[in-house]
Amino acid sequence: MHVRYFAAARAAAGFEEEKFDLPEGATVADLLQAVLAVERPEPPAGTPALSRILARSSFLLNEVAVRDHATVVGADDVVDVLPPFAGG
Repeated sequence: MHVRYFAAARAAAGFEEEKFDLPEGATVADLLQAVLAVERPEPPAGTPALSRILARSSFLLNEVAVRDHATVVGADDVVDVLPPFAGG
């Protein structure tokens, strides 16, 4: 699975994107656990921890909103992490 981070999620993750190899049948929830299992440096000052950001984020699976974390993801899927943001 390919994960792309945006805004504060990018700052907290320390990467714009990264790949994960999870077993067949893995879900969005499994992917989020894998994301949180990665050892990361402290985020920049003023940026919340990635765990806090993920808890409040929206997710796109292959550019379609996914709200059910039990949704199965495949090896070639792309998951976008979109933290809450202000503006309009």
